[in-house]
Amino acid sequence: MRRIAIWILFVATVLLLAPPGARGGTEVTVYGDNSYPPYSYEENGEAKGIYVEILKVAFSRLEGYTVTIKPTPWKRGLKELEDGTAFALFPPYYHPEKRPFIKPYSKPILTESVVCFCNKSAMANPRPKWPEDYFGLTIGKNAGFEIGGDAFNNAAKEGKIKVVEGKSNESNLLMMAKGRADCYVNDRLSILTELSRLEKSGAITADERANYVEAVLINEEKGFLGFTDRDQGKFTFKDDFVKKLDQILDEMQKNGEIDKIVQNAIK
Repeated sequence: MRRIAIWILFVATVLLLAPPGARGGTEVTVYGDNSYPPYSYEENGEAKGIYVEILKVAFSRLEGYTVTIKPTPWKRGLKELEDGTAFALFPPYYHPEKRPFIKPYSKPILTESVVCFCNKSAMANPRPKWPEDYFGLTIGKNAGFEIGGDAFNNAAKEGKIKVVEGKSNESNLLMMAKGRADCYVNDRLSILTELSRLEKSGAITADERANYVEAVLINEEKGFLGFTDRDQGKFTFKDDFVKKLDQILDEMQKNGEIDKIVQNAIK
């Protein structure tokens, strides 16, 4: 019995001291947008947000892999997917024609409501039609985001709408406060939580916050984990990883775990 106990203790010690990759299988790094609160952002060097919490749960159940989530600037993450140096990035929307280097996509993780917020002065008259009612305005969006729809992007190319890009929700909303943009296009929850944070921090006053008005619902977009298609076989485990992850995400959707994570995040 004593020999058995010693052997069990030895095995447990070896497992405890072994590096994570030895215990969890293949080591994988997944990148997340570092400036997209409340969904994905960086805080003290750590990845935070709703997508992060969902994926942490999913990755903990992914047999054969030890996954590290690292925050990165969105445009850099896209470039590394395009170069084939990064394995996966979240949360791109599904635009295969504009980003042919992302393939495959995971199962949808969340559905986001894309809206346009404007200053009250820009909304002196209702603007229910997107994007025609917004011709002549200056509209902000996050750098690297494919958002607003084809008609909006075409109007911007034709000069009917001026588009300015900020690196984050904060920078775009502050551009509006300074009068450098009339409107801002992004996810509703992202805008609302960032406005609350800016008011609490003193970056904007309560009166200034009241100047931001939700103008129109543009569409709904689903967020995914997108994988590089330019790795030339470097990530040999990709198909297995995606298949297992999709099964886990599907289970989390069906049993309500993802809804609970979202509700806890916005309380």
